[in-house]
Amino acid sequence: MKGLEKLYIGTNTKMYKTIANTKEYVSRLGALSKEEDGEDMELFVMPSFTALPEAVKTAEGSPVRIGAQNMCWEPEGQYTGEISPVMLRELGISLVMAGHSERRHVFGEQDREINKKVISGLKMGFTVLLCIGEEKEEKDAGAADALLRLQLRRDLYGIEPGTEANLWIAYEPVWAIGKEGVPASAEYAKERHQEIKTCLTEIFGETGKEIPVLYGGSVNPRNAGELIEKEHIDGLFIGRSAWNADDFWALIREVKPLFHRKRER
Repeated sequence: MKGLEKLYIGTNTKMYKTIANTKEYVSRLGALSKEEDGEDMELFVMPSFTALPEAVKTAEGSPVRIGAQNMCWEPEGQYTGEISPVMLRELGISLVMAGHSERRHVFGEQDREINKKVISGLKMGFTVLLCIGEEKEEKDAGAADALLRLQLRRDLYGIEPGTEANLWIAYEPVWAIGKEGVPASAEYAKERHQEIKTCLTEIFGETGKEIPVLYGGSVNPRNAGELIEKEHIDGLFIGRSAWNADDFWALIREVKPLFHRKRER
């Protein structure tokens, strides 16, 4: 079973860690992962905006890549409260997220805004992690695949040819996220990932096969191994189970050999 060469694995710390907390966390994760050369794993952390400068500084020389949780699509302008791609690049950031469920459902972002962010991020040379996922009502109605396809078509519309090489996708079913989230079964996740990959190939042709698709949604030490062993799952986007560096590293050590064993089958 051949797949992508690298394991993609990371976390979004949401609005939970202070600057000091983030610095301590990134420092410890960097120390634990210091032997990694980045050839077979992409390890990333997305802290809050205020913690980004210290996080970038702390991660220097380690395999930990620091990303931003959000970004405005304009390089500058009258957008009070927003952070531009130029500002992020000045900090040394090269990875940004767009379309997270909480941005969509708590802050009301629509596909048209998310599409602008994806286009802007890719045009500015960032790696963009686009999050998509269905709500429980859509899942129960058997409309998950249709919704995922719609999000992909809308959010990726009009991106410049060739920039998809810097695109990652995170499949995060809305009903599986957060304290009350119920993890998707490994088989369910595999089926949705297969549909996502099929749609990406329809949009981009053969290059769509090279876009990594990560699963996120209540990933924990009990289900991480089963998830990563499934075909079409290229990595994991983890929440609270990754917010302790030692626990996160233990989870990585468990899933990494399983991922590479899968590739060799």
